[in-house]
Amino acid sequence: MEKATLGAGCFWCIEAVFQNLQGVDTVVSGYMGGHVHQPTYQQVCAGSTGHAEVAQITYDPQQVSFVELLEVFWQTHDPTTLNRQGNDVGSQYRSVVFYHNQEQKSLAESIKQSLDQQQIWPNPIVTEIVPLATFYPAEDHHQNYFNQNSAQPYCQFVVKPKVEKFKKVFAGKLKKQIIK
Repeated sequence: MEKATLGAGCFWCIEAVFQNLQGVDTVVSGYMGGHVHQPTYQQVCAGSTGHAEVAQITYDPQQVSFVELLEVFWQTHDPTTLNRQGNDVGSQYRSVVFYHNQEQKSLAESIKQSLDQQQIWPNPIVTEIVPLATFYPAEDHHQNYFNQNSAQPYCQFVVKPKVEKFKKVFAGKLKKQIIK
């Protein structure tokens, strides 16, 4: 198993998307990239810790590659808005790849450059590609959030459309559902 750590706005969205991807074992919502030890959700949301909301993804590289993770990452958020995803504004919502090794760094930089050259978005990609820092798991009630709170308004209006888009675009890469 390998790990990838990605920030693409609210961690509830990232977690909900990647939980459905074939080859992903676990997704843990958390915080990374700041200067406060053991930050809380309230501290991170205040925007003064320097941390980004992230998802740490444990995956089987025999089933899904890091490149495929990045493909999902870049297609399920807007990587051209600095410190913002929709109405979520602040550096804690920045687009960021925290690379775990040099191979992840090289792949992320190469794909970012290629996407920019293709001008898929009208503005340049602002996604940061930075070394792994200390990962702080978010509080328990933030884990598996969408699955446990899908009726909540934020989940209905923000998370659910991202998950639905992911399922449509990546239909061939979804986890197989076990029918009981």
